Amino acid sequence: MKLGTTTILLAALLCAAPLHAEYKELDAIAAIVEEDVILASELLERVDAVQKQMAASDIAPPPSDVLISQIMERLILESIQLQQAERRGIDIDDETLTRAVMQFAANNKMSLEQFQAALVRDGLSYPSFREEIRREMLLTRLQRGIVNRRISVSEQEIQDLLSSPFYQAMLSDEFRVGHILLTVDQDASEEVAEAALAKADEIVTSLREGGDFAQAAIANSSASTALEGGDLGWRKAAELPSLFAEKILNMSQGEVADPIVVPGGIHIVKLLEQRGAGTQQEMQRKLRHILVQPSEIRTEEQTEALAWKIYEDLLNGANFAELAAEHSQDPGSALNGGDLGWSNGEEFVPEFRQQVAATAVGEMSQPFRSQYGWHILEVEAEREQDMSQAAREDMALRVLHQRRFNEELEAWLKEIRDEAFVELRL
Repeated sequence: MKLGTTTILLAALLCAAPLHAEYKELDAIAAIVEEDVILASELLERVDAVQKQMAASDIAPPPSDVLISQIMERLILESIQLQQAERRGIDIDDETLTRAVMQFAANNKMSLEQFQAALVRDGLSYPSFREEIRREMLLTRLQRGIVNRRISVSEQEIQDLLSSPFYQAMLSDEFRVGHILLTVDQDASEEVAEAALAKADEIVTSLREGGDFAQAAIANSSASTALEGGDLGWRKAAELPSLFAEKILNMSQGEVADPIVVPGGIHIVKLLEQRGAGTQQEMQRKLRHILVQPSEIRTEEQTEALAWKIYEDLLNGANFAELAAEHSQDPGSALNGGDLGWSNGEEFVPEFRQQVAATAVGEMSQPFRSQYGWHILEVEAEREQDMSQAAREDMALRVLHQRRFNEELEAWLKEIRDEAFVELRL
């Protein structure tokens, strides 16, 4: 029997994924996802990248078929989301993308040119890296837009959190949690459900006997963090998913909880690390800004020029509040002279947050671009503030929103995956 192109590619992948360049000319469709396709070369390239990441993190990869399955599922979910982003008109323009890449380079203490040279040394393509960043930004923007609309937090929930032991733990400690999700259809037979629970018990036993959590997550988890070894990162108690927040608070570092069975799945969690983070003092800055935005009658170049003209006027002694009232297109602050009040900066987008940190008290930033337009920022004052009741309520709102966001994101991803037309060719 003559082997098809995709079969040849899969065989090559299972034997030696780094050899994918030799098979690139034999490219084929690995999956059809709605109106898009996933090419075998895309799958191979992603496998190669994930293997390198695991090697750099000293994580042993799972069997090739498991790794392929995990990566294929991630590519399918990404394809579904990217198609939704396109239908909704969500886009990342080249200028915004370049700023994000420059910020990435700066975070690694390199200029853009140095960063490009480093990519070449590592055998990576700069254009491919840019597209990877664009894709991640598209996914993030889509997820925030969709999921935020699904979240509501009541005043009673805020007060319940403020009076709960979670709030004190949130102020004093942070938790790094490992998470594995075994998906079980809600209409699955009793036999299937029992088999899934038996598998969960087996995983927990292995982990308690010293098994590697990251490997177990990569090999078994269907959560969106599977390829990161199930690592949820550092979170305060109230930011943990409510399904297992209470368990984590009562666990010791390194402990693995019993399987948590809920409709639709089984969760396995491990407290990887715990650290104190409590402080009731917060450094805040009093901020004001002027925002100008491009429009149908004002190009990007004209908007940037206007921002610099306003900046020059301010340097020459113009009144900030008057120029904000005249020019700023931020409806929440323009009529108040651009006043943003006191803030620790956490609620702002990364570009704005960076300028808040980089601008000295009593100084103005030069015009800078964010996703909202061109800003001129002034830091008027700085203080160390005790957490007031209002600030505590705002903090509680943020952590409740973040907790709901993670839960709703997983639910939404499952929904769009279940509803999508997917035809696997492998």
